[in-house]
Amino acid sequence: MRRPLSFRSRLSFQSLPALFTLFAFGLAAGPGFACTTFCLRDSGRVVFGKNYDWNIGEGLLIVNPRGLARVADGGDRPARWTARYGSVTFNQYGRDFPSGGMNEAGLAIEVMWLDDTRHPGVDHRHSIDVLQWVQYQLDNQATVAEVLASDRKIRILDGAPLHYLVADRSGQVATVEFLNGRLIAHSGERLPIPVLTNDTYDKSIRFVRDLGGKPAAGDESSLSRFARTVERVRGFATEPNKKDAVAYAFETLRQAAQRSTRWSLVYELDRLRVHFRTREHRQIRFLSFSDLDFRCSQPVRVLDLAADVAGDFAQRLIPYQRGMNRRIVEISYRQTPFLAAIPEAEIERISRVPETATCQVQRP
Repeated sequence: MRRPLSFRSRLSFQSLPALFTLFAFGLAAGPGFACTTFCLRDSGRVVFGKNYDWNIGEGLLIVNPRGLARVADGGDRPARWTARYGSVTFNQYGRDFPSGGMNEAGLAIEVMWLDDTRHPGVDHRHSIDVLQWVQYQLDNQATVAEVLASDRKIRILDGAPLHYLVADRSGQVATVEFLNGRLIAHSGERLPIPVLTNDTYDKSIRFVRDLGGKPAAGDESSLSRFARTVERVRGFATEPNKKDAVAYAFETLRQAAQRSTRWSLVYELDRLRVHFRTREHRQIRFLSFSDLDFRCSQPVRVLDLAADVAGDFAQRLIPYQRGMNRRIVEISYRQTPFLAAIPEAEIERISRVPETATCQVQRP
């Protein structure tokens, strides 16, 4: 099976010079290819924060139904599944290929760039794309433990070097990294502070320990952002007003922001609410899962992240149309330097991937 050019997991290049270009671009990515994530946990509150740092900011918020039967896009043995849970995701490279989101069980996942990534080779497991992996987990899992256990069944296809922070409603958190061809996770006692930026977790936590309590530099480097965010996460334990955990999370994101920060996202895992703001629209917008209908018999609903809305935007969601997906895929691929030359036919094919999903309506 020929594997088409894709940001997501199947970067198939026609020549070694092109592969070298991607490699060099990744090494030189700097702040434009960076993100900051963390989880706040104390007094029953579980709040997950993410700065999305990238060179483009267009995107869609998508309400994904439960009950959709999907097939992974790519690989010789693509994974197949039917969504157990509805979710809300943030998407740039096409519907079904999110950069992060939260499901109705209170599981949240976000991606970050990690140059050290080395994905597994071909084996007996069913394959899935690096971004579609996020949708698969949000569709199927309720807990961090279930996400980690899924590695026995599915294998991420080689491609864009990413790692993940995963958290659930109970306050369990894990990092997920693919190093030297296998999944490396930190959770429980192996995750003393639930923060992740753009170095491996082991390297990052060693950096904090080596600081010996000294303040981190105020620059935009991954390790400095990690250390500053660690201090904020530790400080949440002494924060007197836990009811304002969302504001605390947004302030933490502000202090970790870079010139390339496009979106700041806050998930209330304990209360099933999503909040976000963008560089262009600084007002905070929010959505409660209690206002959403996740049945796949209902139209998929979306919000353009460029929409000029504020506050509760549940009534501003609009029905999904394929043209929206086609537009965002075109914009994102054309503005991503190592994908700008992707053929028009491949843009069209990617935009049609969601049409392969079918609704499996469950009887009462």
